[in-house]
Amino acid sequence: MAERSDGDTGRHSADGERSEGDEDAEVPDDVVEEAERLTRLADEAAVEDAAEAYRDRRDDLVADHDFTARVRDEDDTLVLYPEEWVEDGTVQFDRIDDTDRAVEVSLSGPDHGAEWDAIEARNEAIVDAIEAAHGPDHAANVRAFADFMGNHYLKAVDDATRDEREEFLTEYYPRNAWPSEKQESIVAESVRLATETDLDDVPGA
Repeated sequence: MAERSDGDTGRHSADGERSEGDEDAEVPDDVVEEAERLTRLADEAAVEDAAEAYRDRRDDLVADHDFTARVRDEDDTLVLYPEEWVEDGTVQFDRIDDTDRAVEVSLSGPDHGAEWDAIEARNEAIVDAIEAAHGPDHAANVRAFADFMGNHYLKAVDDATRDEREEFLTEYYPRNAWPSEKQESIVAESVRLATETDLDDVPGA
């Protein structure tokens, strides 16, 4: 069974040597990394609905490559199995043709806690800067945007892509922000201000 170690996007066999044919692995490395990130976010989520959303997104992602994601609790490992090995949620061991097709990622190593703290500190500084320059209504909108970006993408608001901004404005904000009429009327401008804030120009930030 292939194993991916932290800091290495290659797949390795149990003896640590790169296996022949790894270059043609069925699950791309970026998909494995995103599945790991979503699994960690699900584990850290304070609300079960959010955790379930992360797991659903992970499962859909790996299903696009005909794989199924499972977390092996006894050693805290994310395992991606080919879908044809699984029936009714259970791995059928008699169907396993090549154990190196599965991918294992240990979840016990360094997590995203420190990274999240750094991102939250940056987002909070941007919220404070927006409030100082543009007032509390814009700041409340940017705080909601910061919650969305930090919890869903582990990113600062000024790193948001166009698609992420659109997702926030059309999906997250109407359902989760509970804005006042004034806040709702200016939210697009709030997002623009957040993404254009330069903390290098903010004293003490």
